Amino acid sequence: MKRRDFIKNTSVAGAGLTLAQKKKQGRRDSKLSVAILGSGFRGQSHISLLLNRSDCRVIAIADPDKEMVKRTKAMFSKSGNAQPMVYDNGQKDYINLLDKEKPDVVIISSPWMLHTEMAIACLERNIYTGMEVCGGFSIEECWALIRAEEKSESHLFFLENVCYRRDVMAILNMVRQNLFGELIHLECGYQHDLRGVKFNDGKTAYNSGVEFGEKGFSEAKWRTQHSVHRNGDLYPTHGIGPVAQMININRGNRFLYLTSVASKARGLHNYIVDHPKGGSSHPNAKLKFKLGDKVTTSIVCNNGETVILHHDTNLPRPYSLGFRVQGEKGLWMAVNKSIHIEGLSESHRWESQDAYLKKYDHPLWKRWEQKAVGAGHGGMDFFLVHSLLEHAKNNEVPPFDVYDAATWLAITPLSEQSIATGSQPQPFPDFTRGKWLKNTTKFALNDAY
Repeated sequence: MKRRDFIKNTSVAGAGLTLAQKKKQGRRDSKLSVAILGSGFRGQSHISLLLNRSDCRVIAIADPDKEMVKRTKAMFSKSGNAQPMVYDNGQKDYINLLDKEKPDVVIISSPWMLHTEMAIACLERNIYTGMEVCGGFSIEECWALIRAEEKSESHLFFLENVCYRRDVMAILNMVRQNLFGELIHLECGYQHDLRGVKFNDGKTAYNSGVEFGEKGFSEAKWRTQHSVHRNGDLYPTHGIGPVAQMININRGNRFLYLTSVASKARGLHNYIVDHPKGGSSHPNAKLKFKLGDKVTTSIVCNNGETVILHHDTNLPRPYSLGFRVQGEKGLWMAVNKSIHIEGLSESHRWESQDAYLKKYDHPLWKRWEQKAVGAGHGGMDFFLVHSLLEHAKNNEVPPFDVYDAATWLAITPLSEQSIATGSQPQPFPDFTRGKWLKNTTKFALNDAY
């Protein structure tokens, strides 16, 4: 970096930190007004939870997809709630929503490429911002998100729901009680057969088959296209979010660098050729997909731990995030639902995780289990939305903040760069600018939120 650029960037950073320290907290007792940017199936999942709460009201949605707006409005009618204001006049109409409706909280559940743009617009208007997860597109994008949040009077809450998965929280509880000893190695990832971009709206399972882009439905309109043009870990946060809590990333520890490798790409092509609606003469069969069917990323941490991430979405397989948590005294493997603790488990033998998960069930789950019944992703979406709203009421720093968002988002462009350069190591920027040395965790330290 040139000296003048360094001085400019550090000056802006310092100004941002000063502003960040002036953010006001104060309990908001009136109902929170909430707006949804992106009313596809993920947005609808959030809305279904919000409509059942007494502490908020959904006042507006923005989405140019008329079909999804129609489905969303039907949810309001069925629940007896007042219809939201609808902003569906093109991709930028969300700006009109923000300026006219002035919501207290916004949830961004739009296609990936819009997340940061929308989050910055919300933060510039001092709106408490919940941003759904994805992978980043550039390191500069990550810094732009940080600059916007540091200048804002509000906060960004990065909506990583898997951190609230029940077994993951029980394992986190075990980690904090030192059952595994000092952690040495962790594994995680996103391993999910998305060849047909399968998804579920709560009633019907959909499969877009071989069509995507303009001919696709819902996520197939945009998600599959990334596999055509990009080669890296495109969706790292469901795995890395929970792991980051266990080894205190940005709170006494940090990621130093990563290296990535990618296999050849065959899965999507074969799927199109073999599909009843496809075939070798189908136009999409002629595409060359860039994304390797199996992308493996290794991360080295400041405190000596290693982390391996797996990205595997274009081959036939059962769903798995592939968690492995290994320390001096033992390990947990999610794939075989087993644990081994030295001195407690039979030598060289696995034992079932069930008794441990029950004994170390996190206090959050014990308190709110009944409220989580029926919520998406096995109940963990309840905890995510609940935490978002409770933190917004006080304008509090969220458990997964803008620095976590930047760090986790950065895995994608760094992995792309590593693969493109023959798996050369790629250093992580210190997005906290040294604050990780003194920051302390706040995630799941009580049973409130």
